[in-house]
Amino acid sequence: VQLQASGGGLVQAGGSLRLSCTASLPNFNMWSMAWFRQAPGKDREFVAGINYRGGSTAYGDSVKGRFTMSTDSAKNTVYLQMNSLKPEDTAVYYCAAGEFITAPTLKNEYDYWGQGTQVTVSS
Repeated sequence: VQLQASGGGLVQAGGSLRLSCTASLPNFNMWSMAWFRQAPGKDREFVAGINYRGGSTAYGDSVKGRFTMSTDSAKNTVYLQMNSLKPEDTAVYYCAAGEFITAPTLKNEYDYWGQGTQVTVSS
């Protein structure tokens, strides 16, 4: 299983980026997918997640209203559209996949992780 994340980069505050994560998962729609991020010296933080059971989407409080997660099942890909970026959004962003997730905001629930993509927001 591989999760390949891409789309990170350097952007000014107020700008936008779209991250992509393509997963080599069997039965893609049966997996819950999520984005986490980790800034230097900080714990890995839940950003957004889509639950396989009903497709419901959850967001971390710090990104609600600014970030949108979506899926393209035909491409086994999830996206994270990030708008109105702030310097505090600077981090390495990771995509994750898990089966039978009951607590989607907890990183230990996920089985597979991508390699991470750096997002840097300048002020």
